[in-house]
Amino acid sequence: MNIAQIEQNLQDLIQDFNKETFIFELLLAYGLPKASIARLQKGNLNLSKEEGILSWKKKVLFKPVVDEDLHLAISEIKNTLKQEQRFVIVTDFKTLLAIDTKTSDSLDIDFTALPKHFDFFLPWAGMEKAQHQNENPADVKAAEKMAKLFDEIKKDNPDNSPEFTHGLNVFLSRLLFCFFAEDTNIFKKSQFTNAISSHTQTDGSDLNDYLSKLFDVLNTHDRNRGNLPAYLSDFPYVNGGLFQYKHPMPVFTRRSRQAVIDAGELFWSDINPDIFGSMFQAVIRQVENDDNTKHYTSVPDILKLIKPLFLNDLIEEFESAKGSIKKLNGLLARLEKIKIFDPACGSGNFLIIAYKELRKLEIDIINELNILQGKSGSGSLDFGSEFLSKITLNNFYGIELDDFAHEVAKLALWLAEHQLNMEFFKAFGKTNPTLPLRDAGQITRGNACRLNWEEICPKNADDEIYILGNPPYQGARKQSDDQKKDIEIVFGDKPGINSIDYICCWFYKGALYNQKQNSTCAFVTTNSICQGEQISLFWPTIYKLNNEISFAYKPFIWANNAKNKAAVFVVIIGLRLVNNKSKILYFDNLSKHVNNISPYLTDNPNVIVTKKSKPPKGLPELVYGNQAIEGGFLILSPEEKDKLIKDSPLSEKFIRPLYGAEDYMNNSCRYCIWITDNDLPEASSIPEIEQRIQKVKEFRECGGQVAKSLLSIPYRFRYVHEAKKNLLILPRTISERRNYIPVGFLDRSAIVTDATQVIYDPEIYIFSILASKIHILWVHAVAGRLKMDPRYSNSICYNNFPFPKISHSQKDELTQCVFRILEERENHSEKTLAQLYDPDKMPQGLRETHRLNDLAVERCYRSKPFESDEERLEYLFKLYEKMIAEEKEKGTLFNEKKKAKKQK
Repeated sequence: MNIAQIEQNLQDLIQDFNKETFIFELLLAYGLPKASIARLQKGNLNLSKEEGILSWKKKVLFKPVVDEDLHLAISEIKNTLKQEQRFVIVTDFKTLLAIDTKTSDSLDIDFTALPKHFDFFLPWAGMEKAQHQNENPADVKAAEKMAKLFDEIKKDNPDNSPEFTHGLNVFLSRLLFCFFAEDTNIFKKSQFTNAISSHTQTDGSDLNDYLSKLFDVLNTHDRNRGNLPAYLSDFPYVNGGLFQYKHPMPVFTRRSRQAVIDAGELFWSDINPDIFGSMFQAVIRQVENDDNTKHYTSVPDILKLIKPLFLNDLIEEFESAKGSIKKLNGLLARLEKIKIFDPACGSGNFLIIAYKELRKLEIDIINELNILQGKSGSGSLDFGSEFLSKITLNNFYGIELDDFAHEVAKLALWLAEHQLNMEFFKAFGKTNPTLPLRDAGQITRGNACRLNWEEICPKNADDEIYILGNPPYQGARKQSDDQKKDIEIVFGDKPGINSIDYICCWFYKGALYNQKQNSTCAFVTTNSICQGEQISLFWPTIYKLNNEISFAYKPFIWANNAKNKAAVFVVIIGLRLVNNKSKILYFDNLSKHVNNISPYLTDNPNVIVTKKSKPPKGLPELVYGNQAIEGGFLILSPEEKDKLIKDSPLSEKFIRPLYGAEDYMNNSCRYCIWITDNDLPEASSIPEIEQRIQKVKEFRECGGQVAKSLLSIPYRFRYVHEAKKNLLILPRTISERRNYIPVGFLDRSAIVTDATQVIYDPEIYIFSILASKIHILWVHAVAGRLKMDPRYSNSICYNNFPFPKISHSQKDELTQCVFRILEERENHSEKTLAQLYDPDKMPQGLRETHRLNDLAVERCYRSKPFESDEERLEYLFKLYEKMIAEEKEKGTLFNEKKKAKKQK
């Protein structure tokens, strides 16, 4: 049961309901088994002994009330529940109150507003609301302050050399450490900011000299400092390599000095160390403008990955262990063995958040042990005087290519450790010493594609290893030579590697790692690896390694808290060795346990749609429109067309209407000069046309290899397809919002560009199939995409579309559906196709004709109506699997006959 169906079911229910059967119809609206509802109505499944009250174990307690306070009634019921009912509902059929006993969410609405709140009861349909932590406002504010500081410094320091930029990056990381240190008892309170205010000129002229001296002091042990003024010697020895090397210092002005002081006045103890990543991005984006290989994920999005990868499981174990000292100690021992490995760690965001969540859980476990042992407060643990956290940074591993990010990751991990040590001290009165800094985390500088992950993060028999991160994404066409070489090193001579995304290297190496160890992996990635041709090129290699998708988030817009936000569509995919555990699919802030997650991120088997050169038998060939490669000299605007005909009336013979996708969708038209080989002498005698032909030749002479190959035919497009009677056109890129593909007919005079797909001289009923709901569902499932808009491909979408052989009478029925759709479009001829097929504005008559067309097309598959889109897709994939098996069998028989013929 999908969401749209549930919402419609509730609307139907509210319009015409019976008080006696309302609760049963409500449960049915969410797809609960009809047999169970029948048993509830008969009474043998209803645990309530009171007349009119329904009590279904773990599902619902429902009570209709008359002349009773609803709020009082629901409170009394909630406090006396005995059967773990998920929902409590009371209503007088004017108002409806409900409580979700698992999440403590409540509902208090007008009874008729129930359809608007359909999501409240979605757990009945197996869909949970995903709980995500909101962004920390202090992080956002700090990112803005640091970005402003950076901007001010750059105004005074326009040097963009790699040496200066690196030095500036290091300088900013040192500032961040000092800000953090003076707010977290590493330095004295406000010691760093006050020192700048008190001991530097307001015009900023001496700030660089002062900070240079201070950084030297922070790198010098107390015993080696000699005679220093008190305002410098009061700072402690830091060590840890942060202040070890000298770098060119920026110069400052009054404004940039004040920006440093303003940033220092934030309360930095509230800042998550992952702010380092956001700061780092704000810096490098100035230098590497559109490099989409570097993205930094926000805390809520990191938790989207971490929770299903390992954290939810640990929290569930903690909940079940409460009350048992043995189980709680066992869980502490488990935490001690967990290793976290990010093989594209950047500035350490994922490692930091994973570390913090594990430390927080450890504190909760120890608190619970205290309660069980009858202890009453801080420092009362009976674990010996030397007891400290057993979760160490030595169990956190990373690989990072960039030297600065590599250093920042180590520092950020240390700051995270310090924050959690402070939390530990608050809870238990003891913790690790702060200074001097020690090495933080097992962060290796290098190329993750070329390093042996098992050497970086060694495996022990009792280790529990989680590999995670947000690796670089580059698509095949944007990869550097080094990245292409990385892919060759990772995949060897596997076919198709020249067309796969760079991030596939991480998934493949993660799947390899999973084979030999108690490990699982999960990565954030662009949605392209779950679309179109990428699936057939990449995912079979994962399945050959006996890995499966353990959880996945369907595409969502992902951004971060950096100044220059990166906003892209991503998915999150977890991999593990094949086992019988359930899998979780996340979508629209909901989660659903499913039997399998396909590479298309659907609840279907792992059937992979591969490129196919021909459509199924019975369907005509669909091809790209005409590719031009003529520099725009054979294409005319309406004004240019009119002028050409006015100046040279004979040219009208050689002008044809031209449609690209936008022209077609917006009821507009361009024109093109269309010359056949036989007409070339006549066309060339027209000066204006001859001039355009010469310009095409000049354009192609200066073009690439393909353009130069067309020099002998400067009078025409690269491809020259045209219809004898008419043609069926559809856009190559389809808006993700559309419920139908807006296909249409054009007459034989029309020429179409390669922004469209086209069938020349088709039977009319083909329109009906392409314009159906079941067809666009297939396209949404298997097509490649431009952002989130499906890119229609003949070799993936059309040629693989499972459609049965149909009778003449069925073709006639589909043809009548086409005529009704075209007639309804004509009734709204003042509107463009883009307007007609906007799902929010689609005319009701057109919507109804498409609904009837959907029913007719789906009857070609089976007589029983489909109940959901999921059922439609499941049916299509099974039909596709059968179709491929039959084709393979035919191919085998053909080869056997061919072989036998040769032997004769």
